Amino acid sequence: MIITMTDTFDIREINEKIQRESAFVDLLTMELRKVIVGQKHMVERMLIGLLSNGHILLEGVPGLAKTLAINSMANAIQAKFSRIQFTPDLLPADLIGTMIYSQKNEEFVVKKGPVFANFILADEINRAPAKVQSALLEAMQEKSVTVSGKSYLLPDPFFVLATQNPIEQEGTYPLPEAQLDRFMFNLWLDYPSMEEELAIVKSTTVATSYEPKPVLNTEEILYFQSLIRKIPVPDNVYQYAVNLVSKTRTGTPQAHALANEFLSWGAGPRASQYLIIGAKCHAALSGKYSPDIEDIKAVALSVLRHRLVRNYKAEAEGMSVDKLIDKLIV
Repeated sequence: MIITMTDTFDIREINEKIQRESAFVDLLTMELRKVIVGQKHMVERMLIGLLSNGHILLEGVPGLAKTLAINSMANAIQAKFSRIQFTPDLLPADLIGTMIYSQKNEEFVVKKGPVFANFILADEINRAPAKVQSALLEAMQEKSVTVSGKSYLLPDPFFVLATQNPIEQEGTYPLPEAQLDRFMFNLWLDYPSMEEELAIVKSTTVATSYEPKPVLNTEEILYFQSLIRKIPVPDNVYQYAVNLVSKTRTGTPQAHALANEFLSWGAGPRASQYLIIGAKCHAALSGKYSPDIEDIKAVALSVLRHRLVRNYKAEAEGMSVDKLIDKLIV
């Protein structure tokens, strides 16, 4: 497949190219599901995050295929993968790299860190101190890092999947709200069903295992990311997304009564941006030419979950963020 990044399209051409690219994404999805049993929601949201050029924060207990998912995706896309285990003694230099002295060249050279990859698994990101978290989140936002005063661009595409363990919170460094806002999606993973767990046990306790076959390359991913941006969006969909986010902002004229009652802080403009770009990608993967309000609703929970801060009344009355978002989506 030949890709020209400078192509310009009219509306009909965009639709045709979306349909063609969706077929390649379907192949990628099939490869992932040959390795990952269940977790359909996680696989779909990972694809939307990747193709929307965003990043994902995953929360779930150990053993729910978080590492396997992103490793399999990297193999199926022919991309470089790095796993970084975040620990309390990790330093920013362990992440982004440092200067070392080369006896051969008799000068200092840069030794790039594991962040220089296409797919990053930041495992248990909340176990590293704030300066390490900030180093990764700066790389996510700027797509570059600075080593000894010199800036270095990170490879493209650059996709970060960070994980947090909801148990064992002692000795952790929770991400501040401003840093959580850098993630496009926050996904909560649950245990597999009985049938899914039975299939997992059967497939992982035998001598043979399946390795994903490369079905895409990084150039095709970059092309799809560019194509997603060109999808037209109706004005009523823009309006719905902005109105939904405005409902969460307490103390404003647009705030919903439930937000004023149960929230101490609402979502910022980045939430509106991610609602639209996520809806575009969700529509494209569903074979639609343009997103509608249902596409906004499909991604709203993952986009808003980590951007709303509950107050004491919400905690006392058991009003979860998920319940509140469900009530705001009408």
